[in-house]
Amino acid sequence: MAIKFIDLFAGLGGFHQALRQRGGQCVFASEVDPKLSSLYEKNFGIPPWGDIRKIRPSAIPDHDVLCAGFPCQPFSKAGDQKGLKCPQWGDLFSYVVRILEAKGPRYFIIENVPNLVRHNNGKTWDTICDQLRVDYNISFEKLSPHMFGIPQKRERTFIVGDRQGLKGFRWPLTDKMPDLSIRTVLDDSPKDALVLNKDHINYLETWQEFISAFPPDEDFPSFPIWAMEFGANYPVDGLTPYRRGYTKLGAFRGAFGQPLKNLSPGNVAEALPGYARTKRDTFPRWKINFIQKNRAFYTRYQELIDGWLNKVRVFPPSFQKLEWNCKDSERNIWKHLLQFRASGIRVRRTETAPSLIAMTTSQVPIIAWQKRYMTPRECSRLQSMGMLPNLPDSKGSAYRAFGNAVNVDVVLNIFDALVTRPNFGDRKAN
Repeated sequence: MAIKFIDLFAGLGGFHQALRQRGGQCVFASEVDPKLSSLYEKNFGIPPWGDIRKIRPSAIPDHDVLCAGFPCQPFSKAGDQKGLKCPQWGDLFSYVVRILEAKGPRYFIIENVPNLVRHNNGKTWDTICDQLRVDYNISFEKLSPHMFGIPQKRERTFIVGDRQGLKGFRWPLTDKMPDLSIRTVLDDSPKDALVLNKDHINYLETWQEFISAFPPDEDFPSFPIWAMEFGANYPVDGLTPYRRGYTKLGAFRGAFGQPLKNLSPGNVAEALPGYARTKRDTFPRWKINFIQKNRAFYTRYQELIDGWLNKVRVFPPSFQKLEWNCKDSERNIWKHLLQFRASGIRVRRTETAPSLIAMTTSQVPIIAWQKRYMTPRECSRLQSMGMLPNLPDSKGSAYRAFGNAVNVDVVLNIFDALVTRPNFGDRKAN
């Protein structure tokens, strides 16, 4: 008899795709987003329920496995950090618990962001685990697709539970990571790819000029390069410029070495890097560290930098920064993966893609050697969803949906470890 499962907060149906590969039968799904709900029905033939808060738990069909990737925004570092008190999503976990209490499935598999464990100094995690342990033996682990041969580093927290105990359960971990390459998920010059515009190409060519001029026998900086700190010496220890008072900074230089003497307070603020205009009392230590490293770097390589600096100072602020995460690799931007982030242009090795993110579509991985962004279909492969028949109808919607999705292959490995253990007992729904 087929294992019956339900798919809560279903999104693109990552849980569905995984369990269906093991012969599972989905008897209920929920998804509040109408476009994703319609797409789910189109892909799987099941019309999902909308808001899970508007159905009685007892009305949900009997099932063996509850699957849920409840909304992560309240717990994500990139979100508002309101946790279980978030008025929009914070109470959704309690509905998962109510369904477990009402229907008593044998197993559950729950997914969320890694920060769930640390949120509110661990108190949120303790609350969640205490509620789950009432009727289940539980275990949790942080897993990423790259651990299973998928070229994406995207760590997520998974929690599993079994009403009959977890004897014999082992998380699917390995000491030996597989050799990976982003090229395994790429198409050859796809026609629907969004290409870099001329401004982006100019930004990258300008930074490549800087990289190429750097002495080849010396280590290229591993810390973020902030070009606006080249020539700057405004104070960073003690009070911030705002707390010191902009009228007291006349003896210093701002971004790119601009003198602050005889400037009005408003012009002083404009002459400082955006991050230096904070109204906090002090800069965080990590920021002081980056600033000091950049100033020391400029002092050492001023002759190399000065002839190039005017080219980058006209760029938008986020393109005045470079993060080189390719130590010991070829110093050629066009041979690597890129991301355009608020923190700067990030250059990465080609072994794995960065984590797909739902909250912004501006960080979609860039295939530098083809001067283009990854396509939605390529992103689907990063989530082990390459065979999904239908994708969202716009690139932005697709990128967001994949950023929210659970990876199919990761779930598949968890399911095999949890449900196909020897002597796992009766699989029939309660």
